[in-house]
Amino acid sequence: MAGYTLSQLETHIRNYTEVDSNVLTGAILAGFIENAEFRIFYDVPSDSNRFVSEGNLAVDDTGPGTWLIKKDQTYLSEYVDRLTGTEGGQPAQDVTGFPKYYAMFGGATAVSDTTSGGLYVAPTPDANYMFKIYYDMVPQSLVTKTSGTYISQYFPQGLLYATLVEAYGFLKGPMDILTLYENKYKQEIQKFAGVQIGRRRRDDYTDGTVRIPVKSPSP
Repeated sequence: MAGYTLSQLETHIRNYTEVDSNVLTGAILAGFIENAEFRIFYDVPSDSNRFVSEGNLAVDDTGPGTWLIKKDQTYLSEYVDRLTGTEGGQPAQDVTGFPKYYAMFGGATAVSDTTSGGLYVAPTPDANYMFKIYYDMVPQSLVTKTSGTYISQYFPQGLLYATLVEAYGFLKGPMDILTLYENKYKQEIQKFAGVQIGRRRRDDYTDGTVRIPVKSPSP
């Protein structure tokens, strides 16, 4: 199946459902497509969503780097309290050093909100150490990048079926048809997952080829 642009996917959805643009408007289809994209994003970690950012915590450290240990925010709070001597009514001490732990906390309430969530490190940095963060980012939607996205180009069948599930649910279409496309999506997402978390993250020379277990027939 060839990849999709936004207009091509919209046309296919209307053709499959046999409903025109008077019912399935561009705005309504945009919601279906975004819901489908979020479903794929949460179902399978894709290499296309992996990013790295660099910055400074607070003269850049040119020495060897180290991986921080991930902990819960409450652990870091207790750890810092012990370092600063604030537990048990002890006088506070300003303790800094090379960061050892990190925790994620909060959650931005909007796309432009960068103040209500982030990373918490401990101890407090004693220099402007350089850091790198590797993370998965929600990809740009086909609704805004209308010429095509990674998912619409390399997983078009999955995007189609996931969007059809949304469309048939909205139209209150026949349950057997909705079930059909739900099952088709589940079949395709397994193949996509085999590539994204299997073949693309392995080296056949060192790891060996991906082997799919085949059940023996029942006696």
